[in-house]
Amino acid sequence: QVQLVESGGGLVQAGGSLRLSCAASGRTFSRYVMGWFRQAPGKEREFVAAISRIGGDTYYGDSVKGRFTISRDNYKNTVTLQMNSLKPEDTAVYYCAADTDDRLGTSESRYDYWGQGTQVTVSS
Repeated sequence: QVQLVESGGGLVQAGGSLRLSCAASGRTFSRYVMGWFRQAPGKEREFVAAISRIGGDTYYGDSVKGRFTISRDNYKNTVTLQMNSLKPEDTAVYYCAADTDDRLGTSESRYDYWGQGTQVTVSS
């Protein structure tokens, strides 16, 4: 089992950047595929990005491709989402999630553990 805690959210102007971090408890962090999802008010949760167990493979949702970068540090048990060129439509609660499957997944149903989320607000 793993516990996830996100940080780094906040208010930023359009065109700006934010860096989200997710800290994981436990000694088995490298066994999990890690993902980021987001949920805007009144909308379904949306896949943002995922990274493989050792970080060699990444996958992004179409709406963030080229602007966001996911990375991980298995020594520090952290996964990071660097968000650049932010747009008002990026406003959402961002969630970190862990998947015990070894394949990158975009469906939230695949992910077994979730953090509480961190709010990102992008002003126009």
